[in-house]
Amino acid sequence: MTQPSGRYNLMELMVCVASRQLEDGRTAVIGTGMPLAAAMLAQKTTAPHLVVMFEAGSAAPELVKLPISVADSYTLTRAILHSSMDEIMESCQRGMVDYTFLGGAQIDMYGNLNTTMIGTDYEQPKVRLPGSGGANDLASFCWKTLVITPHDKRRFVERLDFLTTPGYLTGPGAREQAGLPPGGGPYKVITTLALMGYDPLTKRMIVESLHPGVTKQDVIDNTGFEMLFVDPLPVTREPTEEELRILREEVDPEGVIIGK
Repeated sequence: MTQPSGRYNLMELMVCVASRQLEDGRTAVIGTGMPLAAAMLAQKTTAPHLVVMFEAGSAAPELVKLPISVADSYTLTRAILHSSMDEIMESCQRGMVDYTFLGGAQIDMYGNLNTTMIGTDYEQPKVRLPGSGGANDLASFCWKTLVITPHDKRRFVERLDFLTTPGYLTGPGAREQAGLPPGGGPYKVITTLALMGYDPLTKRMIVESLHPGVTKQDVIDNTGFEMLFVDPLPVTREPTEEELRILREEVDPEGVIIGK
């Protein structure tokens, strides 16, 4: 695997790729870090009418500066709603939220996530992780779940040590059998190696494009399960000069997310 072009780094590439997944006029519950940078970039480029919502209770603020958390005062600037987590989660339950971004210590081929523990003994795990927070609710009731994560075998596993957040569970029809709304579920996974989606028939993760300099073997070597690939397999579109300018000058001028 070669390094990205000298024009940009991996963080910038991932943020740009993530921003392109968000459609104009849609709603999205956004967490901090790369998802927030991606949402801000989308608003300033291809999705000016994207409605950003925060778990702490804000909806549709004017994001004049990159917030450092979902409860940062910058998530409230000229927002149409200053409320609580109850209002945001109720909006998800009512089917009003299109996108959410999540992460996790482990993800499997069906997009299920583990943010609870590493190990086989719940009472005495090797590592105790932060837990679900609102992730289970968001993945259950938002229509499309996106994940941004590094790509290695420790994260992309055949079997989760603990199922915290549902993806497609065990495959086609499993979400609906569990009582979750039909039509929702995992949507995209943006990693340091590739952009993945999900096969509509099997619900398994499938590589939709390889990042510049990445080979198919790189993905195979860094994935703990059999990954599917589209054919032909394209290369991820690189960030444009305008995307990079906005990202560096307007979204994250201090380099908190993308680095300096």
